[in-house]
Amino acid sequence: MARCGEATVYFPGGCDIGSRPIDLHIASLKKMGVEISESCGELRCRVSGSRIHGAEIFLSFPSVGATENILLAAATAYGETVINNAAIEPEIKDLCDYLNKCGAKIFGGGTQVIRIKGVEKLTPCEYNIMPDRIVAATLLCGVAVTGGEVLLNSVRASHLSSVLPVLTDMGCVVRACENTIFLYAKNFLISPQPIRTMPYPGFPTDLQPIMMALACVSRGTTIFVETIFENRFRHVPELRRLGASIKIEGRVAVVEGGRILRGASVYATDLRGGASLLVAALAAAGKTEIFKVCYIDRGYEKIEQQFSKLGASVFRA
Repeated sequence: MARCGEATVYFPGGCDIGSRPIDLHIASLKKMGVEISESCGELRCRVSGSRIHGAEIFLSFPSVGATENILLAAATAYGETVINNAAIEPEIKDLCDYLNKCGAKIFGGGTQVIRIKGVEKLTPCEYNIMPDRIVAATLLCGVAVTGGEVLLNSVRASHLSSVLPVLTDMGCVVRACENTIFLYAKNFLISPQPIRTMPYPGFPTDLQPIMMALACVSRGTTIFVETIFENRFRHVPELRRLGASIKIEGRVAVVEGGRILRGASVYATDLRGGASLLVAALAAAGKTEIFKVCYIDRGYEKIEQQFSKLGASVFRA
């Protein structure tokens, strides 16, 4: 819309992990002068004037997607836009840094209040995007569940400030520098303190399923409280097929650890749920077949090759 003045899109999809409303996106863009109508499953958006104009926006929830959409629209809007209660995930600051390198004037990226002074246009640039913190944590969990060790390079340890303490709590030796993380796992893990998912800098909801795979083989009981998505335990029945003992009550999952997992045929139900099955399969006796790996591929590039480099026997059929 910022570039062409109009856009038509279908309603968003994504993994079926719970309600994913776009009301914050729509309300914010309307405040910036965008007319939005719905017809036959489409959202038809048109700028009412010659350009999107700035506005002061208050987000009732620090939505990552809404913050990003506002940033993209406001970068070339007329006037100033202020986003209050903005998301503070590292990906937000990275987007702000990129847009600024393209000529945008964005201040406060990575804080709860972001100010954007619109410019006439953006220009091309060369930019190195940040390392994927969820991929890094998935590799660490895969090493931990097998009692191995790894040195990860080109990773930002500060982005995993809520995750590394959990791995330490489970008995792993973790040494983190600015751009490297070393992890050494003992032959057995112990259950951590209760894990509650929260917006950044809290524990990421994207890592809840993956950390649950570790909890299945850890000694003791682990409690997970999912506060972001109400349907993010869809991977649990598949973990049970591998031998896990997990009870669910609403948004709380109780994992009785110390179980011996055994290979089975399982189905990825969503992106991170599929990754959790892969991590659990690394510790399971025998062969595990994971179907619908298209979900996993949405968030990982050739994940089987990454784990194979670490010594796992993972391949695509």
